[in-house]
Amino acid sequence: MKLDALGMAQSTLVFVVLGLTLLAFMWGRFRYDLVALAALLGSVMLGLVPAEAAFNGFGHPAVITVVAVLVLSRGFERAGVVDLIADQVLKVGERLLLQLTVLVGTVVVLSGVMNNVGALALLLPVAMRLSREHNTSPSLLLMPLAFGSLLGGLTTLIGTPPNIIISSYRGDVVGENFSMFSFFPVGASVALAGLLFIVLVGWRLTPHRAGQATAEDMFDTANYLVELRVDEEAKAKGLTLQQLQDELDETIPVLAVVRDDKRSAGYAFYDALQEGDILLLEAGPDELKVLEDKVGLSVVVTPEEDDDSSTIEKQPEHKKDGNNKDDDDSPARQVDTEGLQLVEAVVRTDSMMVNRSVRQLRLHHQFGLHLVAVARDGARLKQRLRDIRFQGGDVLLFQGGENEISESLATLGCLPLAKRELNLGQPRKLFFSMAIFALAIIAMLLDILPTAVALSTAALVSLLVGVLPLREAYQAIDGPVIVLLGTMIPVGQALETSGGAALIADTLLHFGSKWPIVMTLTGLFILSMVLSNVVNNAAAAVLMAPIAASLAEGFDASLDPFLMVVAVSASCAFLTPIGHQSNTLVLGPGGYRFGDFWKLGLPLSMVVMVVAIPMILWVWPL
Repeated sequence: MKLDALGMAQSTLVFVVLGLTLLAFMWGRFRYDLVALAALLGSVMLGLVPAEAAFNGFGHPAVITVVAVLVLSRGFERAGVVDLIADQVLKVGERLLLQLTVLVGTVVVLSGVMNNVGALALLLPVAMRLSREHNTSPSLLLMPLAFGSLLGGLTTLIGTPPNIIISSYRGDVVGENFSMFSFFPVGASVALAGLLFIVLVGWRLTPHRAGQATAEDMFDTANYLVELRVDEEAKAKGLTLQQLQDELDETIPVLAVVRDDKRSAGYAFYDALQEGDILLLEAGPDELKVLEDKVGLSVVVTPEEDDDSSTIEKQPEHKKDGNNKDDDDSPARQVDTEGLQLVEAVVRTDSMMVNRSVRQLRLHHQFGLHLVAVARDGARLKQRLRDIRFQGGDVLLFQGGENEISESLATLGCLPLAKRELNLGQPRKLFFSMAIFALAIIAMLLDILPTAVALSTAALVSLLVGVLPLREAYQAIDGPVIVLLGTMIPVGQALETSGGAALIADTLLHFGSKWPIVMTLTGLFILSMVLSNVVNNAAAAVLMAPIAASLAEGFDASLDPFLMVVAVSASCAFLTPIGHQSNTLVLGPGGYRFGDFWKLGLPLSMVVMVVAIPMILWVWPL
């Protein structure tokens, strides 16, 4: 048994490093890419990973393949391939079962030929529009949609990173990777079973969050908007909006300034305030008091109101709870918000906004965006905007310029939820995109080129012929996932070379020696599935692949069924919203809580396991 300088077995040190890594993943205080990088560097310092091989993972074929798939997926979007499909999805009508069938079925198919998070991101606005047009709670559509994207990823090599990792691992062990459609017989059977379960039974297990289908219901923006006047003695007179914010030491978004009956959007107003200017802004009772006390702004009183202080005091309280929506005489209901370019967006888990505040991000100066409101777990946050640290899945209400807002949201790592204007692309780009992808698949199937080379070539050609601008290609690459894979692959190899994987396998063999081998496969499935729900599914595949190989060797059985069990189970992150980016993306828009996911996720996981293991043993015999 190899001992390091500390006198501890290397396998023990690997378990210590992995244990601390898993705890850090579950804690969630630090991003998973930073945790993975720390695990790699710690492994190097402990002698578990050779220093000269520490960063070899970034050149691993699995990492290169994931990068190529992400670029090709963005190319499909840019060319209009997916929008052609989405245009048909929007015509399904008002029957919920039909909406579920078409939405989930579509995302299953798309996730097989592109990154599953990308497929969900493209159909999420479509699902939101369906829910709003037909007054359906999005909570009934979004969780099934997210789970469908995970199921669809099982069907092909490029559908999800665990498949790519397992294929590359098989190549390292036996000299031959799984092919593009090696996963299809098992993956398609599981996806079909999962689709039928979700549409016929599973959607009834999702929570019904009433009243969250529209931006007005979630944010109730009009009930928070007030008009304030700059009077002759107001301290605000002569200040720009930025100086006003500095004076207040608050983040209170001014949506518009009205001067001489001409309204200018707040993000584009740079003049000094004058007497008689009307500021349209979003403020509750506390903010109104600050605005009056510090800068002398006064609430505009309409002719129908009595000119006394009690009217002003009542108005904010009405806005605060927002219950009196039928009160047509309220000034808040008379505020005209037309043309203010209010856009909803959800914060992605890999967004630069995560764990940062408005001030740290400098949203207005750097990106030209006003933050109007934040919703979390389906409810609007009432705390001050400047105090909010954003989380993945938060739904934000922004104001910004029509031409710049899309680019700003993409840079920030936010997914727009506003009504999606379908871009049907250009026929030439559409043809090139499909033809390039088809040629890459043919090259892979005929063993003309390895998977990583074929897909990288397809991505390069897509850029050269103009299917996708180079800047968008770089934006499409999910940096945190790439760092996670590049750092965890050497750590996973250390688990194998140190004897840690064999030790775990020997333990499983000891307990499972008296049982049929199918029971051991079931245990492997459950272990990998649980791991994928607390850490990234790619990390779960990296760590479980060597354990699966050691089990196969211990049973003197074929490697393939064991690897296939890991591939399927690592993508079964149905139990928690943190197990997969798809789940996190629908957390806010669907109004879900952390404990909502297992209610549908647990029975769906059982369906997947019951279907997958017999299919694996049939397609890939022991």
